Amino acid sequence: MPVINFNYHDLCRLIGEEFPKDVLVERIPMLGADMQDTTDDDEMSVEFFPSRPDLFSVEGLARALRAFLGFEKGMRNYDVEDSGMEMWVDPSVKSVRPEIAAAVVWDVDIDDAFIRSLMEVQEKLHITIGRKRSKVAIGVHDLDTVRAPFLYSAVDPESKSFVPLGKTESWNLQEILEMHEKGRDYAHLMAGREMFPLITDAAQEVISFPPIINGTLTTVTESTRNILIEMTGTDRKAVDGAMNILVTALAERGGRIATVRMMGEEERVTPDLTPAVWSLDVEECNRFLGTSLDGDSMADCLRSMGHEAQARGGMIEVIASAVRQDLIHPVDLMEDVAIGHGYQLFGSTPVTVQTYGSEMPFSMEADRIRDIMVGLSYFEVTTLILSNPYDEFTRMGREPERVVKVSNPITEEHSCMRASLVPSMMRVLRRNKHRDLPQRIFEVGDVLDWTVSHRHVAALCVHSKASFTEMKSITESLLREMGIDYELMESEHPVFIPGRGASIVVNGEERGHFGEMSAAVMASYEIGYPVTLLEYDLGPKLP
Repeated sequence: MPVINFNYHDLCRLIGEEFPKDVLVERIPMLGADMQDTTDDDEMSVEFFPSRPDLFSVEGLARALRAFLGFEKGMRNYDVEDSGMEMWVDPSVKSVRPEIAAAVVWDVDIDDAFIRSLMEVQEKLHITIGRKRSKVAIGVHDLDTVRAPFLYSAVDPESKSFVPLGKTESWNLQEILEMHEKGRDYAHLMAGREMFPLITDAAQEVISFPPIINGTLTTVTESTRNILIEMTGTDRKAVDGAMNILVTALAERGGRIATVRMMGEEERVTPDLTPAVWSLDVEECNRFLGTSLDGDSMADCLRSMGHEAQARGGMIEVIASAVRQDLIHPVDLMEDVAIGHGYQLFGSTPVTVQTYGSEMPFSMEADRIRDIMVGLSYFEVTTLILSNPYDEFTRMGREPERVVKVSNPITEEHSCMRASLVPSMMRVLRRNKHRDLPQRIFEVGDVLDWTVSHRHVAALCVHSKASFTEMKSITESLLREMGIDYELMESEHPVFIPGRGASIVVNGEERGHFGEMSAAVMASYEIGYPVTLLEYDLGPKLP
């Protein structure tokens, strides 16, 4: 979880009142945080839940505390002006990095606390909302060094050169990826791209090469008074949300927010600080929390969390700030009611029924299988339940089957739920192919047979003399110790060498297979020694 570092006196200055440090240490965790370090007289560290990115800066924390401590309840409103500036978005960026938002903050007063906080919030937003710049990348620039209108376009990586931040010589975009520290760190974000994104001003001066590096021309210094902020990414909601959080943080330090008109195939104005409107059912909230609050009390709890709220009959009308990106369901407002009410006021209910826990039968069976496999000289591994169709089917020589897909995967390697344990275990062997042989590994884990979770046991063995006979012996030993009556039949499974695979049949149903892996599958995982495998379905995960 993100850890925010800040100065105690700077926090009090932003709140507008000097609160005793021990009061802050006691009250900040009530917002949903964990105090990390308060030993120094001035420095403090707080670890916040990832669900509240609006608190990832000392300015956001100060805004929340003003309401939470009763100093300034309700939603903080920000004046937004029109900068009169335009950012033109060329269609060429659609296939590269399609989303962009821009804003201007005038009359900033930059000091050490400002710079420290700006770097802190940029880093935290890049890591969290930005997914290490893949989803959102932030650029902060000295506005007075460039001229509007600005242009966001995709260009040939060798066609444009500029001096990147921290350097004194000019490089083209490809050279930056190869030679600049940040370029090498984030070069993977440009992998496979023939065109790279670029932001330039009216004089064709380079402002930024997102999501990699800014130009030296627009470096923010202590003499900077007006700031241009640009954010690019792949998800508009994330880009706009991060923009709202950053510009309001700067406004907390006295900056004046101004909009930029985004021009091109679609016209819009950013940032958009229009609040969201919600309705909350009083009775439903009380039932959910186990409270008996009336509408006015519940509305006051929400105002303590920075919302505007008004009780109307059995409903609460809630107006939520545009910085609250975590609100996706009324239950999130119910959580705010609980926090605003105070967790310390909920009390506890005496236990009226005494029960005893016990292991689920399938868990006990899994532990017994682990003991058996360890006794057969196999080492246990644990792999991710997330996989991808290429590993599950193409590499294994299988025809594609229905799998449960992840709608918004972080990486292509983790885009579906696994249908077999073997592909994940083969990745373990591939990463350890430089280790001594033999290698014998097993796993007892869950797979999804479409939408039903099954527990499987699988074993892999790799060494120069690994054979069908060896794995048949292991399979029969395991099934015998499990007390299972079985039959073995020849298998035509594509993962096996023809004639060297067998199916395990229990009560007329095929429950697993074992044998020698085909050369094609081994080659796809870059393994040069014979591999034998076993996989057995223990059945659905039921009590």
